[in-house]
Amino acid sequence: MVRTVGVEEELLLLDPTTREVVAAAPALLKEFREHGAGRRPPRTSTDELDHELFRHQLETRTDPATDLDDVLDQVLAARRTAVEAARAVGLRIGACGIVPLGGARSVVTSNDRYRDMLQTYGEIARTGGTCGMHVHTSIESEEEGVAVIDRITPWLPVLLALSANSPYVAGHDSGYASWRAQVWTRWPSAGPTEQFGSVAGYREASRALLDSGAARDVGMLYFDARLSVAHPTVEIRICDVCTEPRLAAAIVALARGMVECAARDWRAGEPLPRWRAEALRAAHWRASRYGMADTLVHPATARLAPAREVLDALVDRVRPALEETGDLERVEAAVQRSVSDNGATRQRAAFERTGELTAVVDDLVARTEASWQTPEPA
Repeated sequence: MVRTVGVEEELLLLDPTTREVVAAAPALLKEFREHGAGRRPPRTSTDELDHELFRHQLETRTDPATDLDDVLDQVLAARRTAVEAARAVGLRIGACGIVPLGGARSVVTSNDRYRDMLQTYGEIARTGGTCGMHVHTSIESEEEGVAVIDRITPWLPVLLALSANSPYVAGHDSGYASWRAQVWTRWPSAGPTEQFGSVAGYREASRALLDSGAARDVGMLYFDARLSVAHPTVEIRICDVCTEPRLAAAIVALARGMVECAARDWRAGEPLPRWRAEALRAAHWRASRYGMADTLVHPATARLAPAREVLDALVDRVRPALEETGDLERVEAAVQRSVSDNGATRQRAAFERTGELTAVVDDLVARTEASWQTPEPA
């Protein structure tokens, strides 16, 4: 059985003149649903758009699929829907992990849940308008899902390093490849998790966060990987949204391979390596800081190793699953490019060409919009 996968992307709404974010999602969604494609009954999830925590964000999603080409086609179709809806109200769309230039103070979406989050979590919520990519991979049971999460957690920072796409924030270089990851882990329920051991252990840890107020509801259990609230899936939430959809597709392939191989290890009774929370946080931090440009914590040795070596180790670990689904060539091509050509390096290259952060935003918008018109070669 080939596991299904689905993708959620969070995108920025940008003013084409100032290049700053615009709190216009309600107006855009109203126009879209009354006069645009959204007025028709959606055939697939890619025909829909949704709001996010802040009004300068949109969310898109795909339907579950087993073929990665189908997933990629859906990601492109969803982006086309978002771009055309934004253009209808004079705005642009950018696939970037965090707001590069700024804009008006973040405005929370008019929703009781979001307003309560803002009141409860204060400045953490006010600065929480980041954009990630969430990958859902189907599981056969919650028991399998928890066993998978326990086994893939040390490898998740490799996906963060590969997806890193948020070096600039509020008009300056953060010094990080993924500043989004640093902002996101301010939430008290976010980040890497120690082993749960069982569904009961997962529920107990979740209940402790809920009882303490660290999470308002189960939707706020922002673990790097969690049991999905609404679907029979493991949801990997560690990645920045990628500007290049083909890189996103390769990450989806790796994520599915990780889930499949971890499930096989669990069924075979393979022992779990033990990782302390401090070591997991360190691995997460290093992936956020350097992306693919330096060394990462190797999950097999807990020592620093060149990022390419660690990424190759992940590919080797999930190679059997990638070969079975026909995704190995796609992943190897992405790996070949990733060390010198990824989201963070492309943003910094755009800045170096001009010395202007407006050029970074222009490049992000151009590449986001071009992705569904003329997809970059594999």
